[in-house]
Amino acid sequence: MSARKRRPVLVIGLGRFGGAVAETLERMGHEVLGADCDSQLVSEFAGTLTTTVEADCTDTKVLEQLGVADFEAAVVAIGTDIEASVLAVLALSDLGMTNIWAKATNDKHARILERTGAAHVVFPEQRMGERVAHLLNERLLDFISFDGEFAIARLKAPEPVVGVPLVTSGCRKKFDVTVVGVKRAGENFIHAVPDTIIFPDDELVVSGRISDIERFSAI
Repeated sequence: MSARKRRPVLVIGLGRFGGAVAETLERMGHEVLGADCDSQLVSEFAGTLTTTVEADCTDTKVLEQLGVADFEAAVVAIGTDIEASVLAVLALSDLGMTNIWAKATNDKHARILERTGAAHVVFPEQRMGERVAHLLNERLLDFISFDGEFAIARLKAPEPVVGVPLVTSGCRKKFDVTVVGVKRAGENFIHAVPDTIIFPDDELVVSGRISDIERFSAI
């Protein structure tokens, strides 16, 4: 099913996080209704999103008027006003919305959001902080963690694996990481197979435990 055939997405809060989510969804082909109490933010996104509205989305009557029942999902991207973010999630839940994504600022905030109806809680600042910390060593070119223990990372091919097929270097057996893909200058990423030979300056996409990936990048 194409994105245009899906029901639209409601994004509540058009700050940096909410605005980025809304614009990305729009580029992906979704219809997006962006809502915020700040008229200036609403005006800024008026030409970018399918629809924008200045509204208090902590009020169930307002959400009913916006037609919440017609939305595929809702993203509550309110960050600084914890009370407003919780009330917005609660109002959406009361109206039968189940696919609610909400931004949390701390663990306590997250627990309250989950108990009031948020199906998915995200910590964008925490995630970015972790990512920057891992990238600071300059050996990792990109980094995404999962569940705090596993990750997928992009890095320059370590010297011990250069010039031989992956089956020979034994990345999984020796270093406990799996090489998923390989990127060479001027070429697209390719899926890695046992016979893939690693060249100097290749970039590797690897998966594994964070500690193993960091050790692999440092050899």
